[in-house]
Amino acid sequence: MSTVNSMSRMYDNLEPTVIDEDLLRSAVEEQGPKEEAGKIAKAEGIDFGDVRSLRLDFKNVLTIDNLWEFTALTKLQLDNNIIEKIEGLDSLVNLIWLDLSFNNIEVIEGLGQLSKLEDLTLYSNRISKIENMDNLENLQVFSIGNNVLKDLENVIYLRKFKKLKTLTLKGNPFCEEETYKQYVIAFLSDIGFLDYKLVHQQAREAAIEKYMIPREEMLHNEKQANAIIEEENKRKKEVELHKIAYVENMDSDSLFESLYTEDAEGKKLAEFPAISELIESFREKFVAVCYQIFEYGIKEHEKRQLEVNQFWECIEEAKNENKLLGMKAIDEFMVMKKKVLQELTQISDQRLLEQQVSDYNKVIAELWDKLMGYELQLVDQLEEVVKDFERNLQDMVSMFIESIMAFMSTARDLENSHHEKLSEIALPIVDKLAKNELDDEISEDVRMLFVDKDTIINAISTSHDYHLLKIDNKEEDMMTRLNNWMKGLLEKIHEEEEIQRNRLRVVEINHLIDHLRDEIDNLEVGTAGGY
Repeated sequence: MSTVNSMSRMYDNLEPTVIDEDLLRSAVEEQGPKEEAGKIAKAEGIDFGDVRSLRLDFKNVLTIDNLWEFTALTKLQLDNNIIEKIEGLDSLVNLIWLDLSFNNIEVIEGLGQLSKLEDLTLYSNRISKIENMDNLENLQVFSIGNNVLKDLENVIYLRKFKKLKTLTLKGNPFCEEETYKQYVIAFLSDIGFLDYKLVHQQAREAAIEKYMIPREEMLHNEKQANAIIEEENKRKKEVELHKIAYVENMDSDSLFESLYTEDAEGKKLAEFPAISELIESFREKFVAVCYQIFEYGIKEHEKRQLEVNQFWECIEEAKNENKLLGMKAIDEFMVMKKKVLQELTQISDQRLLEQQVSDYNKVIAELWDKLMGYELQLVDQLEEVVKDFERNLQDMVSMFIESIMAFMSTARDLENSHHEKLSEIALPIVDKLAKNELDDEISEDVRMLFVDKDTIINAISTSHDYHLLKIDNKEEDMMTRLNNWMKGLLEKIHEEEEIQRNRLRVVEINHLIDHLRDEIDNLEVGTAGGY
């Protein structure tokens, strides 16, 4: 009987343990004062959010639960329990080491949020497939020995973990295959240790040679797959860039196609060769304008981004310079403070002591004045920087909007021209149809549009109005999004860089001054008492 089954039998007659607050508190305290968690436990209370390591092994736990507070946890032991499902770990985003060995787990799952995990042990469970580990990009040590893995090709899944160096598979059914070790070493050629043994270079080379052809085929397929993924990622980045530049899909005929999306009459008219040619000419000119908008939008986005980056650099430079002034003033005060406090402890004359304390408090007040002065200086400096930035940004946005309006006006002119030419072509067709002089074969739906001049004029006008509405909507969308971006950015700057920063700095200065005054008051009381 396997060890995992033995463990399961041992717990068969025991009531499952629930991971509740009492168990967690006890587990933290049991780690002892030498452990960090134990030290925390001996304090006024246990803050699970500060615990770094937790042992819940040999507890007869069936369900992983109630660990959501352990957000700082880096090491978790849940081995030698009766756990059947990996769950309840989503909040443990800082976990580096996880032991789930000797349980009853059948499926690898519930690890999606553990991207920092480096060491994972699933030894002695009931797992039949290696899967659902895609986000464990930092995995270095993986133990899944003594499970029920039967398909040797399943280890290919582990190739995605580029940092994996130590692997344990021993005890699975596929380990009985004669070529097991060579297969694993050939296709996972970067691992250093397999089943607790060092993989020697000679064995690695022999394995690679044995599986050279399938390995090269696999590498070729991986290269192709990676190229597709890289291209898709590149495309996504481009799409995102186009969105934040407010010109998405303007490098194609997307806007033109949208003119006819719900324009049923416009589509029907294209059945006539003459009108079809007219539409194609319209398309070519319209798409050219769209591409001009696209190129202009990308360039303007780069200019705006440069302006924003330079603004934040200027802000950081001003804050750092001001911080250095404040630190210099505090450092000079601390040197003086040390000397004064030493002198105060030697004074036995009460009047002289009071005079010295009074002088010291005046120096503290001067430090407050100096620090507050620096803060007011920074406030004025940042205010000027923000004003300049706001003015520059508004100018850039206004220029962009004016240019977009001009481009869209050109697009409307093209639509108006197309409308006029379409009317000129369409009206004579009515007469030809009435006289049966039309050579072109057309559908009954299209023929109904040309039943009389009023009908075709109304159809063409409806199509024209719809096209203009689409152009107007696109223009409005671009301008609205850009204005909202500018408004949001400026509001954030005024709130975070001016109001919140200033408020926090004033509180910080007052806390420092209060601390310094409390120090001298306590010293004065102590000295007076001694006197």
